[in-house]
Amino acid sequence: MNTKYEIIIFWSAEDNAFVAEVPELPGCMADGNSYQEALSNAEQIIQEWIDTAAQLGRSIPEPRGRPTYA
Repeated sequence: MNTKYEIIIFWSAEDNAFVAEVPELPGCMADGNSYQEALSNAEQIIQEWIDTAAQLGRSIPEPRGRPTYA
């Protein structure tokens, strides 16, 4: 599994769930009843996003990693 992408997890009162979004992969989001479940679901959906993009011949962004400051 490629988990080198940034994952942002937050609580959504509207959805009554933790939401995990992957900013580097447009539209790549998952949710879960717990923080850990949202993270696990995000890791799975990242791989599905990459597999789908590859099948469609779309470019797959390289993980940016953590920004470095001087």
